Amino acid sequence: QVQLVESGGGLVQPGGSLRLSCAASGINFGSYVVYWYRQAPGKQREWVATSTSSNTTNYADSVKGRFTISRDNADNKVHLQMNSLKPDDTAVYFCNARLAFSTTNYWGQGTQVTVSS
Repeated sequence: QVQLVESGGGLVQPGGSLRLSCAASGINFGSYVVYWYRQAPGKQREWVATSTSSNTTNYADSVKGRFTISRDNADNKVHLQMNSLKPDDTAVYFCNARLAFSTTNYWGQGTQVTVSS
């Protein structure tokens, strides 16, 4: 059974940092494109960052220069380092893994990030 489990969310002051992690079981992240999405209250889910199996990364303009996505292949995890956090970053953050050229698609349950003073 495949599971993606996000962790690392919490409450942080504006300007602070958090590191989210997505741990996979039942699949090898090395073969998947991994995405981070977020969904704020009353808003649609939006794409945040991508890490391909060849370690190419892409970021939404709203987080470029502040967030970094990285892979830990030894532990089968993908991380999202979030710096210079803003109240607008408040959302539930989700990890998504997709197999290229396939409909195979897995989601985690999400982790809450709240940026507030």
